Amino acid sequence: MKIYTRTGDGGTTGLFGGTRVDKDDSRVECYGTFDEVNSYIGLLRSKLPLGHAWQGRLQEVQVTLMNMMSHLATPTDATRVNVKPLPLDGAEWCEHWIDELVEAAGPSDCFLLPGGTEISALCHVVRTQVRRGERMLVHLMKEATVHPSIPVYVNRLSDLFFALARAEMAGADVEEERWRSFVYKTKKQS
Repeated sequence: MKIYTRTGDGGTTGLFGGTRVDKDDSRVECYGTFDEVNSYIGLLRSKLPLGHAWQGRLQEVQVTLMNMMSHLATPTDATRVNVKPLPLDGAEWCEHWIDELVEAAGPSDCFLLPGGTEISALCHVVRTQVRRGERMLVHLMKEATVHPSIPVYVNRLSDLFFALARAEMAGADVEEERWRSFVYKTKKQS
């Protein structure tokens, strides 16, 4: 089987089930953004030693993203059922890992300047890409049905990469560059 099909030469692409849409369709923009996220996670993993403690979990994130993207590529009126697993426990899985990372790095009460180490900076790149994907997802949700586990997982995923960036800095004993405190968290509730 050849890698090229020529079916997209006119600016359309196939969704799950065979429906063809323009390549700038909001569904394609959404799952395409998460494809970029997945590629950058691959880059992040390539910078980590093979035996690094994050390798297995990051691979699990990548597999979950692939399955999630297949659901984002499935139109509401698809004639075939997508049997790929949804991230039903994805948010909880992220929360457990975030809690471990925060315990190791300590809590944060400030917005941080991305950077520090190459790994930390890459984690911030992934975090911001996930946020962009989340914005695309919200747009898609105004047009089509999206399983509720997907936006919850995506929201938690950006938090996870913030926590990974902080854990990397703490592990490398590099001081975080603070921008300013989380004002919304420090104001007294009246």
